[in-house]
Amino acid sequence: MKQLGFSIVLAAVLWTLMFLPLTAPYLNFWWAMTGSALALSVCATLFRPHWYKQVRWDFSNILYGLLLAAGLWAVFWLGDKISSLLFSFARPQVDLIYGMKTGESSWVLSVLMLFLIGPCEEIFWRGYVQHTLSSVWSANKGWVVSTLLYTLVHIGSCNFMLVMAAAVAGCVWGTFYRFFPNRLAALILSHALWDAAVFIWFPI
Repeated sequence: MKQLGFSIVLAAVLWTLMFLPLTAPYLNFWWAMTGSALALSVCATLFRPHWYKQVRWDFSNILYGLLLAAGLWAVFWLGDKISSLLFSFARPQVDLIYGMKTGESSWVLSVLMLFLIGPCEEIFWRGYVQHTLSSVWSANKGWVVSTLLYTLVHIGSCNFMLVMAAAVAGCVWGTFYRFFPNRLAALILSHALWDAAVFIWFPI
């Protein structure tokens, strides 16, 4: 648990530095995110070196990954419409998130999300954090606590919509892992595709 605690503190520090309005202007967000995600995946591999045994690239995992990504995109599209009607601050906060890609190459960002950021986050948050917490406590407690932690590391952004987005996405991926822990490949694919779709290919 000490190793897990260290990893979670590291994630909180890195995500706060990337998102906190006081420090974010001094960093290139996408390269900082890539480096941070890689660092967390290294922690996951050092502290749980056999996570890869849960990754199987077969037809069913690919299908689940595609369906999860598409379904989550649809949930966010609907959520954006509803939140914009209910809260005057919702759309401006969403636009701030999309402003992070200004001036960056869409191709470069797509590659980073597909092959590094999305996969590394799933390896860490579900393949390591949720798995470890579920092993120590129970599957349900591991699911709840890991989803809460995934949400809270985004709180430094001071962006309510981003924190809620993390909560919804984390809950969906965490729930899937809760019931299908051997389908980590589907989650890796889902996270990677959803990242690229919602930010670059089909922005909401």
